[in-house]
Amino acid sequence: MSRKTLKALFHMGVKDYKEEYEYRYNDENTIHLPVNIGDNTAFICQTPEIYKRIISIERLDKNVSELYSSFPDIAIEQFTTRCLIDEILLTNDIEGVHSTRKEIGEILQDLSTHNKRNRFVGLIAKYVMLERRQPMSFKTCQDIRKVYDDIFYEEIKANDPENLPDGEIFRRSGVEVQSAAQRVIHKGLMPESRIIETFEQSLSVLNDNDIDIFIRIAVFHYLFGYIHPFYDGNGRTSRFISSYLLSRELTPLIGFRLSYTIKENISKYYKAFEVCNDPHNKGELTPFVDMFLSIVEISMQQLLETLEEKKQKWDYYWKRIKLLPSADKANMFKLYDVLIQASLFSNIGIGRDELIKHMGLSENTVRNRLKLIPDIMLIENRQKGKKYYLLNLEEADKLFE
Repeated sequence: MSRKTLKALFHMGVKDYKEEYEYRYNDENTIHLPVNIGDNTAFICQTPEIYKRIISIERLDKNVSELYSSFPDIAIEQFTTRCLIDEILLTNDIEGVHSTRKEIGEILQDLSTHNKRNRFVGLIAKYVMLERRQPMSFKTCQDIRKVYDDIFYEEIKANDPENLPDGEIFRRSGVEVQSAAQRVIHKGLMPESRIIETFEQSLSVLNDNDIDIFIRIAVFHYLFGYIHPFYDGNGRTSRFISSYLLSRELTPLIGFRLSYTIKENISKYYKAFEVCNDPHNKGELTPFVDMFLSIVEISMQQLLETLEEKKQKWDYYWKRIKLLPSADKANMFKLYDVLIQASLFSNIGIGRDELIKHMGLSENTVRNRLKLIPDIMLIENRQKGKKYYLLNLEEADKLFE
């Protein structure tokens, strides 16, 4: 039997609802947090289920890291970029913000040429920092504001200046979270002094080394949504921070998978917020922590399965390269291998410059080697005037039958 939330027990009319609350709140393994949810002190029950998830996440991470390290560098780079693009696409999609892989990919090609006032430039630049494992600090409210400014400030200033933060650090006026049916489901904290105070308390939880890091990340993710410190961009900012924090503890790739899994489990995600926001749940954040860790666990499991599938396919095609046209000629085995990796791991293929660099050959030699591949088997894409190549695996499969 699954563990009932306090909210559910209250609405079921359970007579010992108050006793159950007292039991959970006063249990020796309960974590009491220096922050209130409504009129109640927040707390987390360290249930066996939560620790089972943490152990599972750590085991999956070990398996993912071992498998990932077996891939060639070029495959790792291409798959990382592919996951990064998908993460940005989906974190936008969750907030109802339309974007495309092509749009994100073009900005990624050369961030230095893009104005931060343009759509998504700040968001993409921040995720690139995550990819490069550049250090970030989350100690103060000013640190959070800096992350927000880096991602959104110039874009919002240019396109929707009324939504810029207008307080000392955060917002000065109220903000409401609405459902798809335009029903108000949550109101952010007010006034700004309370926002700042609660955020400082939340940051103290995030930096409390006596609490397991995965529980801290989950709690901070919830508290960010509960406080709702900005007029716009709260969801994308909190998902970025969670992605960054998870990428520091687990394989960095997990930082580009969180929004994907949240999108797949969006009803469960919003339901956990709703449960923990309810006053009848008495400040217990266990349901959200369990839900968030389940999303991380699912994300790690799916990542492992994806990598296993790609490794299997790569091994399959690598063993059959010798059956491809002109495979016995100089440099062609390596060229086919690179094009196969591009087909399996990238969005649009490998760029000409990257291909020349990886092959260690002149541009003219690479061009001549590409001409040895039948047109029907070589796919050429263009993006912002640049050429990208990959192998048509469906056509290759016909030669292997």
